[in-house]
Amino acid sequence: MIELTRQYGRYGYRRIAALLREAGWSVSDGRIERLWRREGLKVPIKQPKKGRLWLNDGSCVRLRPEYRNHVWSYDFVHCRTDDGKAFRTLNILDEYSRECLAIRVERKLNSTDVIDVLTDLLILRGAPSFIRSDNGPEFVAQAVRDWIAAVGAKTAYIEPGSPWENGYCESFNGRFRDELLNGEIFYSLREAQILIEQWRKHYNTKRPHSALGCRPSAPETIISMDHRPMMH
Repeated sequence: MIELTRQYGRYGYRRIAALLREAGWSVSDGRIERLWRREGLKVPIKQPKKGRLWLNDGSCVRLRPEYRNHVWSYDFVHCRTDDGKAFRTLNILDEYSRECLAIRVERKLNSTDVIDVLTDLLILRGAPSFIRSDNGPEFVAQAVRDWIAAVGAKTAYIEPGSPWENGYCESFNGRFRDELLNGEIFYSLREAQILIEQWRKHYNTKRPHSALGCRPSAPETIISMDHRPMMH
């Protein structure tokens, strides 16, 4: 327990308990909590509860993704290498499974990069029913809409402010910063790319997700982009 806590310093006792059970230990959340408190470990403060989405006519709607490939979201995160130079990450998520489908890390990212990553994902996984970007630059959003129309994919772009329950990207970005970006010094862009991809793999295959009953979003058995055959 101590070793896992040292390795994943931002995890609470429930996630640590889930990792221990995955490793073969027969332990309950309650037992780990008692040991956690006895060892003086800090329990992270609970996240504030999120409210519902209220429409102008007074009605309340909370539309959720219902299956894998139903809704993909993409968003951008800004960070810097140790020399002060900025870089951005393009994060693409499956909102139903909570799987992080891809993270592209570059000094600059534009609509071409978004379309390149989405194209790779569509070839591998098929087209989602919806693609959404709540906070992306408008010129990127328009380019992606045009691309969707051009390739004839069976997808529909969700406009920002639509009555779908959002917060998936925001929640992911917060964990991404908290568990990796805020605790690492990146001495080069290449180092950032390697460490971020390692974290993405852990996030998908090992990290317990509370919304999934403390199970990982994409265990090792699920085919991912990392297992594509090499082209010669």
